[in-house]
Amino acid sequence: MLNSANNNSPQHPVSAPSEINMNGYNRKSPQKRRYEMTKYAVTPKKKICKERIPQPKNTVAMLNELRHGLIYKLESQTGPVHAPLFTISVEVDGQKYLGQGRSKKVARIEAAATALRSFIQFKDGAVLSPLKPSGNLDFTSDEHLENDVSKSAIAVDGQKKVPDKGPVMLLYELFNDVNFDCINIDGAQNNCRFKMTVTINEKKFDGTGPSKKLAKNAAAKAALASLCNISYSPMVVPQKNVPLPIDDKSSSMELPQIHADTIGRLVLEKFMEVIKGQEAYSRRKVLAGIVMTENMNFCEAKVISVSTGTKCVSGEHMSVNGAVLNDSHAEIVSRRCLLKFLYAQLDLQCNQATAYQSIFVRNTDGQYPYKLKSGVHFHLYINTAPCGDARIFSPHENDTGVDKHPNRKARGQLRTKIESGEGTIPVKSSDGIQTWDGVLQGQRLLTMSCSDKIARWNIVGIQGSLLSSIIEPVYLHSIVLGSLLHPEHMYRAVCGRIEKSIQGLPPPYHLNKPRLALVTSAEPRNQAKAPNFGINWTIGDTELEVVNSLTGRTIGGQVSRITKQAFFVKYGFLMVNLPGILVRKVTTDYGQTKANVKDYQTAKLELFSAFKREDLGSWLKKPIEQDEFGLAE
Repeated sequence: MLNSANNNSPQHPVSAPSEINMNGYNRKSPQKRRYEMTKYAVTPKKKICKERIPQPKNTVAMLNELRHGLIYKLESQTGPVHAPLFTISVEVDGQKYLGQGRSKKVARIEAAATALRSFIQFKDGAVLSPLKPSGNLDFTSDEHLENDVSKSAIAVDGQKKVPDKGPVMLLYELFNDVNFDCINIDGAQNNCRFKMTVTINEKKFDGTGPSKKLAKNAAAKAALASLCNISYSPMVVPQKNVPLPIDDKSSSMELPQIHADTIGRLVLEKFMEVIKGQEAYSRRKVLAGIVMTENMNFCEAKVISVSTGTKCVSGEHMSVNGAVLNDSHAEIVSRRCLLKFLYAQLDLQCNQATAYQSIFVRNTDGQYPYKLKSGVHFHLYINTAPCGDARIFSPHENDTGVDKHPNRKARGQLRTKIESGEGTIPVKSSDGIQTWDGVLQGQRLLTMSCSDKIARWNIVGIQGSLLSSIIEPVYLHSIVLGSLLHPEHMYRAVCGRIEKSIQGLPPPYHLNKPRLALVTSAEPRNQAKAPNFGINWTIGDTELEVVNSLTGRTIGGQVSRITKQAFFVKYGFLMVNLPGILVRKVTTDYGQTKANVKDYQTAKLELFSAFKREDLGSWLKKPIEQDEFGLAE
């Protein structure tokens, strides 16, 4: 009614232009306009989005996603000033790639495209579409030379960083023929384990996880690691953080992802193989194993040992003749299985006909009669972080750059396992002595944590004190975890906490810094109660051995094949039969024989002193009575 009144009234001749604009449309009040907009079922914006033309991917951006810290160099400029031809190079993985173009930007894009084509198969036309100049481009201008690398953030010290995109999305971008299949589902309904396989160019890559999505991600990570050397490992330093301390002799603490996955797969497959027929003992919380390679040839890698277990012996079952296993944690048992393997390899040297089969060779220029063959490496796999300093903080921190624990003094502290239980506690500021009668009267028997023992191996070696009189120290090349790998905590636990204080080690003893890695198919957290048994198997064994962790003996009550007693007998045999040994007869007890290996004891005492200098506690020793046994006549 308001409009008609205004139109019919001669008193308001100028009101019409105020209601009708110059284009002839009626003006609407904001309230009425909003009301009438609700009548549209489809907004114009959606139609525009459907018609949007996708833009081609810039190859420089794509290359920077895969390889960080690249530098583009102007190699030459030819042609007349009004139509120059630029040649720009980029170095990727030690190889130089060239690109040419009418502008520096186009030449840089062509160089990136050449580099990408060298190691990635692209979807046809999806990625490598050239960027065409638009408008009147000044070919002599440097405005396009803004450093693309700086925009994508160079990784610290040229180290790789985790790609910005998810593994599945990146895989679909890089490869044309990608097919995912869910091939297996294991476990109960509330604890499922999915297995996904991705097929790319007829190559298959597996991934497992508690959901199909996580299994798919794991399979994609495995494919990217194998085909493109792209890693999502937490050991890849995020750009915003300071890099981890690294060995002066190496460029990175990270074990290549494809090698880590191979190690994890081999140990799991061997466990499933040896447990057949004894599935009742397949229940476990921690699984560990050691893999041996020669010249880093993982195609012919051998699984040396497989073990499970999480408990220690009860004080009432301690043995005065070395007949029980004190520590049945899986990684400790696997290392004892490795000792059994080392003794067997030295046995081969006792016979000239079999000496060539041994991994040891005669050492003609050193104080030790034997040493490992060149190129032989040992790799430890554990399905979770070792107990103690490496694990205590790891479940709570996903951001490696933020220290969320205010009690910094707790970092790096020596910790002990609890008798017959799980978990660790810090060592007390004592002289580090446990007494036999105190334990028998009810005092809890304490054992150093796995993190602390691995740190010890990185000083004195994994061969033990007895073998140290025969062979040069043997160190782990890498440690691969199935879950809970926090780079900062793991590095500190196994070597970093004493690297500044360790000194005076007798050569060839040194601080070993093993490569670290996490498998792409992470182990799920097992909330089940830990069993009181553990299994062990060493290459050459016809069957696995099941040990009652609380008694330290087999479930049949027999002495285990990897006890101190068993190794002392093997040592006595080697001293009599091994060529090149000067002292042939063992005349002292087990404890004194170990004490006579001077360089080993010097390195061990220096390790203990380094922990004290860092105010990390005192190494807790077992009662000395348990080592006062000799060889049978």
